[in-house]
Amino acid sequence: MSEWIEVGTRSEILPGEFKIAWDGDTPIAVYNIDGELYAIEDTCTHDGGELAGGEVHGFEVECPRHGARFDVRTGAPTCAPAYEPIAKFPVREEGGVIYTRDDRFD
Repeated sequence: MSEWIEVGTRSEILPGEFKIAWDGDTPIAVYNIDGELYAIEDTCTHDGGELAGGEVHGFEVECPRHGARFDVRTGAPTCAPAYEPIAKFPVREEGGVIYTRDDRFD
């Protein structure tokens, strides 16, 4: 079972913001959307580019390179040119500190 990694504090990820954390070689983007936290792999399945920094439309993040969109709640693609989902990860908060982890290989 992989270890939980610290992302930051609630005050560092305000609504509408995100922060990147690394679990080994896996970049994880943690988004705060209306006070709820969501963690997804920060890699577009269309071309391998970063998603973080792309526009957020409701619960969708748009890849800044080619416009593919993914639902941060599920990792599902919602707009071409991506057709494969991205990984989503658990998020927990303890004492105002936010944690996530890559749990795909547990």
